[in-house]
Amino acid sequence: MKMKTNHEKAMESQDKSSTTYLEFEDNSLLIELFGSQESNLKLLEKELPVIISTRGNQVVIQGEEESVRIAGAVLASLYLHLQEGKHIDTTDVMMALRHTNDKESHDEVFLTTKRRVITARSRQQAAYIQSLKENELVFAEGPAGTGKTYLAVAFGVEMMLAGRMDRLILSRPAVEAGERLGFLPGDIREKVDPYLRPLYDALHDMLPLEQVTKKLALGEIEVAPLAFMRGRTLSDSVIILDEAQNTTEVQMKMFLTRLGNNSRMIITGDLTQIDLPKGTPSGLQDAMTTLAGVKGVGYINFTERDVVRHPLVSRIVRAYERKKAHH
Repeated sequence: MKMKTNHEKAMESQDKSSTTYLEFEDNSLLIELFGSQESNLKLLEKELPVIISTRGNQVVIQGEEESVRIAGAVLASLYLHLQEGKHIDTTDVMMALRHTNDKESHDEVFLTTKRRVITARSRQQAAYIQSLKENELVFAEGPAGTGKTYLAVAFGVEMMLAGRMDRLILSRPAVEAGERLGFLPGDIREKVDPYLRPLYDALHDMLPLEQVTKKLALGEIEVAPLAFMRGRTLSDSVIILDEAQNTTEVQMKMFLTRLGNNSRMIITGDLTQIDLPKGTPSGLQDAMTTLAGVKGVGYINFTERDVVRHPLVSRIVRAYERKKAHH
């Protein structure tokens, strides 16, 4: 009797298969990540019922959902090693596979959503993901482009897909509208969309469009301005407050006390970009000081060094810096 290979099993399971896309920013690391003649990818295909293909800096993994998750996690983990200046070989691939396949272990440097496995791109992002998994409340403060909001949304999506949370609630203070949405034209969705667009963009990166639409309609995903949070207790939910530097102390206290049973709260913001009226203290700054040392609260501070840019953008910035230095 001929035994079927993992590749044949993966081909047979195409009708019930899952597909994940991984994008790796640094092309210079991909030769070592994939292995000579893609030997590392072939090893994963041999060990797991998955099919792996590459398109430039993108990897497409197909197969049964759990196997796809494991393969993605292995590649994410190995890529982080390479970013840290380490070298990898087939032994490292097998060790990463064994570690990720071990149900008792928890590799903290990736998040799994329907459309992609999201990898930590820096040591600070890895610390952020770990903090999200360990704490009920996490503050992430720092400049734009560090992945604060994106990773928070990915964490919420992962928790929902795993059945650990019933809802994902995304909120922002509509500071530009002074929280007086009645003065804006259109229905409520049209009124709040401009302020919440970045949250929708992150969602669409992680879930197919029809799933986002369905979950919004069912209330499993809710995107709402901060003013809509008053008077509610939010249980079994991941609750994200973005642009939190623009909350007042009263608004922040109101938001923090919405936390219900079996919920997680993530608060992100940039204290250098406060748009509150002059003399109004930031609720984010106040909360981070007030809750320092409280059990179950995590703090991640990102700096300009943690900004994740497209490689071409980095080269453009360096070119302008060289020009400025010569003048």
